Amino acid sequence: MSETTEKNFTIVCVGGSAGGLDAYIRLLRNLPADMGVAIVIVNHITMMPTQLHEVLPRFTTMPVDLISDNLLIEPNRVFIIPANRDLHVEAGEFQLWPISKPHGWPDVITVFLRSLTRHWDGQLIAVIVSGYDGDGAEALCGIKEVGGITIAQKLSTAIQPDMPESAIASGCIDFILSPEAIAQKIIRIAHLPT
Repeated sequence: MSETTEKNFTIVCVGGSAGGLDAYIRLLRNLPADMGVAIVIVNHITMMPTQLHEVLPRFTTMPVDLISDNLLIEPNRVFIIPANRDLHVEAGEFQLWPISKPHGWPDVITVFLRSLTRHWDGQLIAVIVSGYDGDGAEALCGIKEVGGITIAQKLSTAIQPDMPESAIASGCIDFILSPEAIAQKIIRIAHLPT
């Protein structure tokens, strides 16, 4: 299969909630625009439309897209989940589904990570940053099982440490780093031979 048709570049899923914006900014400020990876920010937003796609372009030279149904996943871009949707991957495109857990703490990060393990051929990096509750933690061992890399934000650098704490408690985290160090780790992984 040729490189043009094979979906074999790295996807970095950055999952966050309360306090996540601080982590996203610190991460994106330290990432070059030409790493050949796709950054997908999966943030809990249930009450109102997200504004991340309007805020984050100030902090990166990569294009920042609000995900729409059937949007092609491409490297060197930042993708933002819209509010109140579950995010899936199929045939190299994003698929938006009605949110499966409309009440209580969302599990949109877990849903997306599980979809990636089933439907993405390239390297996976799962990053859990500041937020309430423990979304994402349940899917981290699955990321590792398919050869992916898992990173949690260092608790002392997180505005709300619940989510990274739950991720660490899963026993399936490879690295615990500040957002700036997460950026450096992603750069190193992106430049490793596949």
